[in-house]
Amino acid sequence: MNIIRKIFIGAGIAAGLSLASCDLTTESQSTFDAPTVFADPTLTEYQLFSIYEVFGHTNSHRARYLPWYGYNTDIEWYISNTQDAKSQIAQYDITVNNSQLNLQDGPYNELFAGIERANLAIEGIRQYGNPEDRPEMAAILGEALTMRAVLYTELLKAFGEVPARFEPVSPETIYLNKSDRDEIYKQLLKDLEEAIPYMAMPGQSAATMNTDRASKALAEGLYARLALMASGSAMRPDKGAVGTGNLGNIRYSDDPELQKQVLYPKALAYLEDVITNGGLELMDYEELWRSVNNMDLTAGKEIIWVIPFSDSRGRWNYTFAVRNIGRTEYNPQDSNRGGQAGPVPTLYWDYGENDVRRDISCVNFEWEDADGDGTATPQPAGLENWYFGKYRFEWMETAPYTGGNDDGVKPVWMRYSDILLMAAEIAADPDVTFDSGDRFDDAKGWLLKVRERAYKGHESEAQAYVNAISDKESFFDAIVDERALEFVGEFLRKGDLIRWGLLDEKLQAAETDLTALKNRTGEYAQYDGRYLWYRYGTDSHGIPTIEMYGLDPEDIDALSDSQGPAGAGWQVYTNSEGESSQYFSDNLFKNKKVLLVAEDANKVNGKVVQWWPIFETSIASSQNTLKNDYGF
Repeated sequence: MNIIRKIFIGAGIAAGLSLASCDLTTESQSTFDAPTVFADPTLTEYQLFSIYEVFGHTNSHRARYLPWYGYNTDIEWYISNTQDAKSQIAQYDITVNNSQLNLQDGPYNELFAGIERANLAIEGIRQYGNPEDRPEMAAILGEALTMRAVLYTELLKAFGEVPARFEPVSPETIYLNKSDRDEIYKQLLKDLEEAIPYMAMPGQSAATMNTDRASKALAEGLYARLALMASGSAMRPDKGAVGTGNLGNIRYSDDPELQKQVLYPKALAYLEDVITNGGLELMDYEELWRSVNNMDLTAGKEIIWVIPFSDSRGRWNYTFAVRNIGRTEYNPQDSNRGGQAGPVPTLYWDYGENDVRRDISCVNFEWEDADGDGTATPQPAGLENWYFGKYRFEWMETAPYTGGNDDGVKPVWMRYSDILLMAAEIAADPDVTFDSGDRFDDAKGWLLKVRERAYKGHESEAQAYVNAISDKESFFDAIVDERALEFVGEFLRKGDLIRWGLLDEKLQAAETDLTALKNRTGEYAQYDGRYLWYRYGTDSHGIPTIEMYGLDPEDIDALSDSQGPAGAGWQVYTNSEGESSQYFSDNLFKNKKVLLVAEDANKVNGKVVQWWPIFETSIASSQNTLKNDYGF
């Protein structure tokens, strides 16, 4: 077993070296044993880097987990109408042999590879690094504990129950069945309580200068995220029946250590520490997302942690950016790029007219070289095709997209507005009492901060909205809505709906709204027969823009195709024959079902199964020790 561990450590050091920004003269790989590595902070840090390196593996977060975890929800959906292995994942109809995820190097196995690297680092630092007397080694230990918690959080979000592996693999633990997730939650929360005092806030140490390294703010925010998950609703096997093929049901944990009254006071204290001492701020919403597309990793702004892809790795904009139809000046490829998923079309109308997030988060155009002259222009995309405007190839100005399968954009995993909204939700929970007394006013204050940023220039609207919330039940509803508007396209929603016990309810409501939009009934009846008018301009960066008229309720001039809105440059939307065409018409969704959930989706007691199964390849590799529940 020592030989195996030496191999793992050596491989970890090699992986860590591949992420280094400086040259390092090292001993030969044969000397990469635990006492050598974990007594040396530089070598230990490279073993730590090997944990981060797993995210960029081909079928890990790069091309399988991130493109497929998190939708469909009431705010995000898979745009394609093709019924295939991809739509099965999105529409809760996944199978154990799904061709996208049933891979030896798929997300399940890759995340556990990262956990094994973390386990080796944690064990090695404890044995040989003397963290009690060496703050630099304690800081690395805290980072390793935090990253193990991140990896486990990703597993729990996707699979529900997984094996509990908190020590390096041994002959006795090679094959493990799934564990009750409560045991995993308790260990992760304990780990984070240990890690937090060891770590520095963003920008307050050499290791936390950039957002691709874990910081104290990430650890404290993750404690709160896990506390919300652990104490929340979820589909679970019956007590004591994990990994037996049990169908399970939606319920809360009955573990006394995971109740809200136990976890929420600790979580709120950690969140308040980030708010008070984290040195973070809410950025202008557009500048925030321009910085993401330009891969700005500077810590101490709004973003707390990003998935640490290298600048030539990751398929984030490749998958989710505003669609480029074939070759454009922003996409040097003949193939389409971006736009594989987007906001549920009705989400646009959930924003207030003066909410700056609306036109950044939900865009109804796509890029096309319509004249074949090499110049891309934004074109109306049709109401079926809304895109996440947070992600745009045209905003990749410092490192333009080169046309390959990777773009280098680092997906945001946690940011400061999440800290504020988690704090608000926890502080206003009616079932929890705090030693410091009622925290409802504080909760409203944290919500107001997020809302005022959204209504920049119209802050009085945000203030009136928050002031009108008079009770905690209404406040919870406001949090449910605010998290949708704030985080669409960041794929937090599925986990939120699960822990709130609202997944099925919100999916059904969204399908009802989509049907109303399709038929122009209910609140969408006023759009029947409307045309779309649009005109071009340029933004402050010299990039072409498109202004649309006809999507808002007050755009009454859009009822005509001959007399548009006041001002120069407006043109009416036309069909493929060049004829003016009603944008809200009987052709809407004609060739696309409005279902977010497949008609034959995996269900237990009438509720969609919330998790992915553990796939056939992993079950076979476990010598069939692993067993799925939920009817898989």
